[in-house]
Amino acid sequence: MSIANLGFLLIIFGFALAFVAMIMLLVRSRGSGSTRGAGLILIGPIPIVFGTDRQSVKLVMILAIVLILLALAFILLPYLLGR
Repeated sequence: MSIANLGFLLIIFGFALAFVAMIMLLVRSRGSGSTRGAGLILIGPIPIVFGTDRQSVKLVMILAIVLILLALAFILLPYLLGR
């Protein structure tokens, strides 16, 4: 299996996982009257965070910081190993 095929399979798996999570959220929220949620859009290093309550937004902001640091680490890793 080539790296390109593995990458394609990981993308398909990610979409399937997101779809299953949305279905599970829909089924679980049928019984309760309120639903909480938040979202994150990363455009380069700039995060755009939105949500329905403070706790969800804080959690997504922490996720955004972790994702930005992880991306920065992967960008700088070749330079650090090249020395």
